Amino acid sequence: MIEFGYARTPYGQIHYAECGQGDPILLLHQTPRSWDEYREVLPLLGRSHRAVAMDTLGFGASAQPATHTVEAYALGVLALMDALGLESAAVAGHHTGGVIAIETAARAPERVARLVLSSTPLVDAEARERRRRGRRPVDNATERQDGSHLTELWAGRAAFYPPDRPDLLARYVRDALAVWPGVGLGHQAVAAYRMEERLGLICCPVLCVGASADPFGFPELDRLAARLPGATTAVIGDGMVPLEFRAAEFAGVVEDFLG
Repeated sequence: MIEFGYARTPYGQIHYAECGQGDPILLLHQTPRSWDEYREVLPLLGRSHRAVAMDTLGFGASAQPATHTVEAYALGVLALMDALGLESAAVAGHHTGGVIAIETAARAPERVARLVLSSTPLVDAEARERRRRGRRPVDNATERQDGSHLTELWAGRAAFYPPDRPDLLARYVRDALAVWPGVGLGHQAVAAYRMEERLGLICCPVLCVGASADPFGFPELDRLAARLPGATTAVIGDGMVPLEFRAAEFAGVVEDFLG
């Protein structure tokens, strides 16, 4: 059974969902999602761990941060750990959540026992330059009176989702509307993050996970792992941008890594 709660923190209330008992693992979602990205994963990991999926500050039902930066999001992660009485935990993140997980492990290495980076981009000078040269922002839509921005959100992600799972796109659109019009703020925070200055501070075991049909995360798998000495990798065949699409496979590689 998934249970829900709100934790009081110095940054406002943080919403979370949890399942199971045992050693804790904290799950961080991509932008602009919520804990719901891990709806299928929570009971699977909850068989052997206390699995906690949080709404990042500024997303889902959590409070808005003073500024949308990766550093502010990571402070929210640590504040939730404090509120839940977790001295340390394994931390897993998908896409934006992986970037936040990196900052969390760099900022407080003694509190992150193991790190799982799923479809996580390597945000270095080269990546920032690519964005500066005009790559179209992800999840970019302008509100219109006829509501066509809703179909624009849907269409913008459809190519990266399984064609026979409109339910997954509906869940994405629901989360996007919950933070409208700030859908892209998390992407902007990632684009400004200087990850290359933080990777050397990580000292725990790391697993980098790639979804083979994810055009954003999969090309980054080996590049990111190479910057983390000793990191291991795993590939989820036919995995796509929505983690839910291969929830069982994701939970399996995480359980193997956690031992």
